[in-house]
Amino acid sequence: MDHAQAPNTQATRRAGDRIAVVVGSTRPTRICPGIAEWIRTALQLDSPLTYELLDLADVGLPLLDEPLKAALQQYEHEHTRRWSRTVSSYSGFVFVFPQYNWGYPAVLKNALDFLYREWHDKPVAVAGYGTRGGGKGVAQLLSVLQGLHMRALDTHLELVITDADVDENWQLKDVEATLHPYRDQIRAIDEQMLEALQDDQQ
Repeated sequence: MDHAQAPNTQATRRAGDRIAVVVGSTRPTRICPGIAEWIRTALQLDSPLTYELLDLADVGLPLLDEPLKAALQQYEHEHTRRWSRTVSSYSGFVFVFPQYNWGYPAVLKNALDFLYREWHDKPVAVAGYGTRGGGKGVAQLLSVLQGLHMRALDTHLELVITDADVDENWQLKDVEATLHPYRDQIRAIDEQMLEALQDDQQ
């Protein structure tokens, strides 16, 4: 067999190896999409996995309006069934979000609470950001993800973004310069995500 055509199971994308990089803020002046896209691109570099942006602003869920608890999976509304199908289609998640008042955005908690079993056993990493790195929001979210029985990876991101990093419109001046120091951690997240998914195959 020609070496160039030899199968490489680690480097071959398999059906289901899609990882959602979730944009966890919906503020009109948010910088979250740019940060999430930079993280997605860095994760995708040389990875056999397929990383895709999933913007909660596009998902457009209302405040939780299901009459029955999510664990029953007896959904009354089409927007919940659609969200269930979307979450079920991904093998893992990376949640990207700003820290608000020592916590994480309500829109992200709402999106999580709509479902229950769909999150189970999915590998997950979190990327919080703030003037001090968003560590308190990261800790809160990790606790919630534990309650959802997700498999938190060892590496998470606490991205320091100060006033000096943004312009007069509160937008990042240079995403690459601000986030470049975290590239090694992002590579570690990809490696751990791949390892977690390979464990599922055994």
